[in-house]
Amino acid sequence: MDLTWTVAVGGLIVGFVVGLTGMGGGALMTPMMILVFHVQPLAAVSSDLVASMIMKPVGGAVHLRKGTVNKELVKWLVIGSVPAAFCGVLLLRAIGHTEATQTVVKTSLGVALLFAAAAMVAKALLDLRKRQKAKLAQAAGVAPVQPPPFVIRPIPTLLTGIIGGLVVGMTSVGSGSLMIVSLLLLYPMLRASQLVGTDLVQAVPLVASASLGHILFGDFQFSLTASLLIGALPGVYVGARVSSSAPGGIVRRSLVVVLLASALKLLGASNNVLLIVLGTVAVLGPLLWATVYRRARAGDPSLPSVTRLLVDGATGRAWRRKPAAAGPTEPTEPTELEQTGVEH
Repeated sequence: MDLTWTVAVGGLIVGFVVGLTGMGGGALMTPMMILVFHVQPLAAVSSDLVASMIMKPVGGAVHLRKGTVNKELVKWLVIGSVPAAFCGVLLLRAIGHTEATQTVVKTSLGVALLFAAAAMVAKALLDLRKRQKAKLAQAAGVAPVQPPPFVIRPIPTLLTGIIGGLVVGMTSVGSGSLMIVSLLLLYPMLRASQLVGTDLVQAVPLVASASLGHILFGDFQFSLTASLLIGALPGVYVGARVSSSAPGGIVRRSLVVVLLASALKLLGASNNVLLIVLGTVAVLGPLLWATVYRRARAGDPSLPSVTRLLVDGATGRAWRRKPAAAGPTEPTEPTELEQTGVEH
């Protein structure tokens, strides 16, 4: 009973973070059960996936009602991810319920968490770049360029689903953090609401497939899953209610540090190595982020500062602002000299 309520409290904390930031469910829940509550890795993965299967449809249904889901994109992702997730469970079963299986799950989870942390940083950088480009375009008086027509890329999308499904089936990590960054890289023209909605809906059958595999062939424990849901469901609700006023950016940065620390411990890093890595990140991380922010805010420093060229990320074309004396600010075609050496 003591384990039940402590796990429920842990689920409450993780659920709150998920509701606040929209990410980090499997990436936090599974390592928490392994590192804090000493649950066997395979049982942690199985229980986390089944709990996610119950929570995922809630957010997906909201986005379906709002029309912020690209159903064609979901179709291609699901074609790849659903069978791959089930195959991930079968791969674990083929290894057998031995100590070697637990080691494989633990190592795979550590690697997946490293990728998840890197994916969250990459997403933050891409979002920052996109926002600053929009601000530069507005300041330069350049009308926003209409993005090219949205075209589904079946093969890359299918491969994304297969790789993501396999990772989710083996580790329970990736249905949100890894998949959403992959979608962002493949389809940068997707609006933020469409990106989140599409990712949530495609994750429902993906997690359901992985959950079914773990119920049949994994180490699913009903009491453990019920304990997680007792805390996680109200945690998600409360986190979502306060998400508009809470400093979500700070929580996301903290989440990256937690994922990195969890990954290192799962991969067997010593406490000394952990302290060195986290100390380095704590010192260099803010400095590097501040540098990237200043460069993005000022525009690309490699561009001529006199003409204040603005490079359009969609077409690679350069635009120059007219002097104020020439009248209203309007974009003009760059000269051949100004185009030279301008790349995106």
